Amino acid sequence: MRYLISPDSFKGSISSAEACEAISLGIRKADKNAVIHIRPMADGGEGTLEALTKRKSGSEC
Repeated sequence: MRYLISPDSFKGSISSAEACEAISLGIRKADKNAVIHIRPMADGGEGTLEALTKRKSGSEC
């Protein structure tokens, strides 16, 4: 099965990238053959710069 993981951050807790990693680990435990696509999201606030630069292979200044 194919999965798209695309959460926003959990403010004050974990970033969207960390949420993607945690969710993908859970999916892998349940479905060893999973095809997982990770796309961290941001709503324009906290985490937006991180989400954009990781997606475009950039770096934060």
